Amino acid sequence: MSTATSARTGAAERSTPTPAARLASLDAFRGGVMLLMASGGLGLAEVARHYPESPVLQWLGRNSDHAAWSGCTLWDLIQPAFMFMVGVALPWSVASRQARGQSFRSMFAHALWRGVLLVLLAVFLASAWSRETNWVFTNVLAQIGLGYPLLFLLAFTRSRTTWLVALGILLVYWLAFALYPLPTTDFDWSSVGVPADWPHLTGLAAHWEKNTNFAAAFDVWFLNLFPRSSPFVFNSGGYQTLNFIPSLATMTFGLLAGRLLRSEASLPRKLITLVLVGCAGIALGLAIDGAGLCPLVKRIWTPSWTLYSAGWVTLFLASFVAVVDGAGLKRWAYPLIVAGMNPLALYVLWQLSSSFIRKQTQIHFGQEIFATLGEAWTPLLERASVLLVLWLIVWWMHRRKIYLRL
Repeated sequence: MSTATSARTGAAERSTPTPAARLASLDAFRGGVMLLMASGGLGLAEVARHYPESPVLQWLGRNSDHAAWSGCTLWDLIQPAFMFMVGVALPWSVASRQARGQSFRSMFAHALWRGVLLVLLAVFLASAWSRETNWVFTNVLAQIGLGYPLLFLLAFTRSRTTWLVALGILLVYWLAFALYPLPTTDFDWSSVGVPADWPHLTGLAAHWEKNTNFAAAFDVWFLNLFPRSSPFVFNSGGYQTLNFIPSLATMTFGLLAGRLLRSEASLPRKLITLVLVGCAGIALGLAIDGAGLCPLVKRIWTPSWTLYSAGWVTLFLASFVAVVDGAGLKRWAYPLIVAGMNPLALYVLWQLSSSFIRKQTQIHFGQEIFATLGEAWTPLLERASVLLVLWLIVWWMHRRKIYLRL
């Protein structure tokens, strides 16, 4: 056996203790995030427009939609939470496969295959209502798929190495943006979909401006390599393929949290560590943003955003661990656990069947069923009905032990 193979095997043994039962808190947390996503924000952003004088609805509305560019809302934290949990779950997955006698080679082959399938599934979902294949890779499944094989390899490294790789990714990605030239003073912003009244970033932060950054330039080259009816010029939301690089750091932070939760440390020690690290991530992200070094922008997954969002997600995870595993309050979390054990099925159903569910509800219960509370509340009733039906489907699957896996 070669030295490299011996080191790799040794690292695997150190990072993968005896397989344990599923972590109920992780399933509950994942389920909560999935249900929040499938709720479509309950249409609260639309409802809030009818009640400009209500501070409560205005706050709910803001947090039920993405920030236009810099900044953060609750809705912005859904994707980093989902990707973070991919990393958290990986130590359990590796330990389970090793317990079944799978070799590193077969596990890595599966990781590669899973990554490819996730990317192809993302392209399929993005193309569901298009007239042609929509070759885009900003969907959360594509972002996970592009980074997953590398994340798998990191599962076989020491924790110090894992930390250094994650932080190194963010530093290199920061440099790529910071060194990319800014647009000229006479640049036509409308040519990249930026409106005239756009609140432009200034100073060093301008290197992370919408559709004029390093990742946007990459997509103009990369996405035009695929067959398209018209050339790709810009993404209207500013999302970029290369987001998978810093979001790999998000998944890596989740991997580190998963290792901690699988360790022999006491539950109080685990919770204290998660809280301290979470607060540090939030503080560091805010400090980098406040110093003007790098803005908090979810749509291009800036390094400051990566640290800030991972900090919040770590605190959310700690809360679920404390309540579900620590206090043993699992019964209340049952609806969340049901959704959390079948996240891929719920995601695909939400992507493909939401409009169908709304239409069928109107057919069978009347065209005005969603206007029962008045026009202003129609979006809430529409999305609540979709959420209920989707949960009932995954509940039915859960009762019959049907789980969609890749």
